[in-house]
Amino acid sequence: MITIERVPWDDPRSVVLRARMDDEMHERYGSSNGDEDPAITAERSRALSVDPSTVVTSVLALDESGDAVGHIAIRRLGDEVELKRLIVLTSARGKGTATGLLDECERIGRELGAPGLILQTGDKQPDAVALYEKTGWSPIPVYAPYAATMPWSFCFEKAL
Repeated sequence: MITIERVPWDDPRSVVLRARMDDEMHERYGSSNGDEDPAITAERSRALSVDPSTVVTSVLALDESGDAVGHIAIRRLGDEVELKRLIVLTSARGKGTATGLLDECERIGRELGAPGLILQTGDKQPDAVALYEKTGWSPIPVYAPYAATMPWSFCFEKAL
């Protein structure tokens, strides 16, 4: 059974899970941009970074023993409410953990009065794309800040 808990962005368990996500993304996408223009690399890094002052809350999924096995953050991006940094540890995949996190984000979005939520993922994350499609998210055009430096992005929205 999974328990959902709202925590601050800097909760140490969240920090550990986001580091695990970084490792996984480096495995999927590579950590080197080769001969890419350094300005593009820097802009991509800025687009993917999360300013803690924009974070409304982070959400953890805890397993039966209280260990954090999943994370997602909710932030303001201009007038939008965006989900960031969804990760579920391999040991907790296929058990409803990600769906539980997304359901909590929908509750938070409604509490904030948001008409909907948006998110961005990438072409080397077919598991994430399948999850969003399965849980009722609709594809939308790639939005700023991802459009300029990450054309391989997939973006989604969900009306609340």
